[in-house]
Order: sequence, then C-alpha cells, then structure tokens
Amino acid sequence: MISSILFDVDDTLYDQQQPFRQAIMTYFPEVQGQHMTPLYLRFRVHSDEQFGKVLANEWSLDHFRHYRLSSALTDLGYASVSLPQSQRFQHLYEQQLDAITLHPAIKDTLDHLATLPIKLGIITNGPTAHQQKKLDQLQLTNWIDPAHMMISQATGYQKPELEIFQLAACSFDLHPETTLYIGDNFDNDVFGAKRAGWQAIWLNHRKRTAPQGLTSLPDRTIDCFEDLPAAITDLLSMPEMQYA
Repeated sequence: MISSILFDVDDTLYDQQQPFRQAIMTYFPEVQGQHMTPLYLRFRVHSDEQFGKVLANEWSLDHFRHYRLSSALTDLGYASVSLPQSQRFQHLYEQQLDAITLHPAIKDTLDHLATLPIKLGIITNGPTAHQQKKLDQLQLTNWIDPAHMMISQATGYQKPELEIFQLAACSFDLHPETTLYIGDNFDNDVFGAKRAGWQAIWLNHRKRTAPQGLTSLPDRTIDCFEDLPAAITDLLSMPEMQYA
C-alpha cells in the first residue's frame, strides 16, 4: 500500500530548463540551440555533484554557482566565464525562477491526491532561501503542509544520501515501505529513495539513460509529465500498494 507520496522540485514540479534557457540566451548568445538541453543537463550534473561542498562550508555559494555554469559551458566546448559573468547569469536566472508555475499535469496530480488519505511532502536539494522561494512561487501549501517540506541545506544532508530520506521519514512520520518518491534525477531521486526502502517513480522527461544494470530499479519510469497521473493511479491500484 502507499500511504505517503513525496516529490522532488526542480525539473519535477516545473520545467526548470525554461528559466535556464532564457538566462543563457541573454548572456551567452553564442550557445547554439541544439546545445541548450545538453548544456542544461551538464549544469544539473555539476550542481548535484558539487553542492555538498557548500553544505560542508568548503565552497561559497557564489563559487559553487560560478563553477557549475563555467564547467557546463567548457564541457560543451565553450569558453569559461568569469565570476561577474556568472553572477549576472545567476541574477537573471533567479528572476526567471520567480515566474515559474506548476506543470499542468503536476497540478492535476496534486489536486487528485489531495482528495485521498495520502500524506504529501517535498524533499529538495539546494540552498534554503533559494529553494524556499520556489516552493512559495509554486504555491505548494495549497496541497502540502509546510511542515512536510524539506530543503537539503537546512538539514546538512542532500539527496541521494540515505540520511535525508531517513530524516524525512522520522520528521514526517512516514513508513518507508509505503512511501513513494517522484523525481527526475536517477541518482538523487530513484537510487536515493530505493536505498531508503521507498518506492520510486522516475520522471525521465529529459530522456536520460539509466546506469547500466539499474534500468529496472524504479517502480515506474515515465518520459513525460502527462504520464504521471496514470503511473500513480496504476501503483495505487495494485493490491499490495493500495493506500491506507
């Protein structure tokens, strides 16, 4: 049975590439259109790999943000950027993030889940103030208790570390075996949740490739937002996964 469903935020509840694309096009017009998605994916990889250094107070937030942008650009053969350039990019990127909205399929999913006796929650990686602005902009308190929203920097842990899933289970009074996690990142969201003993849906709308030998690890894999309601309904309809 499923008694709780938790979500990732970035590129799961909304399309994160759109604000990224606008900021890149404004400050780095030399980036070719066909490179936009690969650049965004590299940006996310560096972000996921290096944010732990911010949590450990090894890097400043400015340095982290400069590194992930400059590294993503050089990965695709573009010139590295200066700190002031990355700061201008970040400022516009954040302005664009101030206008994000839930993907319509996500809103429909939340509306439906809110009618069921299922506990809803959030676990998201990132700086506390930055991520809280997104949670507020997405108006998630319409469906989710603020006490059931967890931001990694505020905990000292980050996905896919086991501790952040265990902390959420304890803090939100979850039962791991009846908890489902939904996210777009295989390592952070699927591997992290499954290692904690949770169910997992991989929202693979960026068409990433699963690590070798782990294709079957998610309980469901979908490749577009619109397939999420049906995937959840399918899991809830399974006798061993029906909600309490």
